[in-house]
Amino acid sequence: MSTATDSGLFDLQTLTPLHYVGILLAAITGVIHLLLGVRFAPSSLGLSFLFAGVVFLVASAAILANYRRRLLYGLGVPFTAGQIVIWYGVNFAAGARSFPADVGTFGWVDKAAQVLLIVVLIALLRQD
Repeated sequence: MSTATDSGLFDLQTLTPLHYVGILLAAITGVIHLLLGVRFAPSSLGLSFLFAGVVFLVASAAILANYRRRLLYGLGVPFTAGQIVIWYGVNFAAGARSFPADVGTFGWVDKAAQVLLIVVLIALLRQD
């Protein structure tokens, strides 16, 4: 089981290129969620975006710090998949928008990053 080490704040020696790809993808979706959260704050939708953005960025920092990585991979898969399902449900299944015509640039970038992040997390779970 991975835990934090005493080699400083971040434990970069144990990171693989796959870790860096996952961190980049989580940072992309985290920043997009923060931007949307600020845009929609203080509504409940804005707060949910802010929460998700913080979770993605804090989890990335925890991976860098080698803090319970396997647990974070395992929790990251359903959390990220849930983001995709909720996004589709709110915007298309229950909304007046049309999929895929009304997705938008933020939507495409965010969902592509999230789908790839799920793939990376599953690969990291299998490696560990």
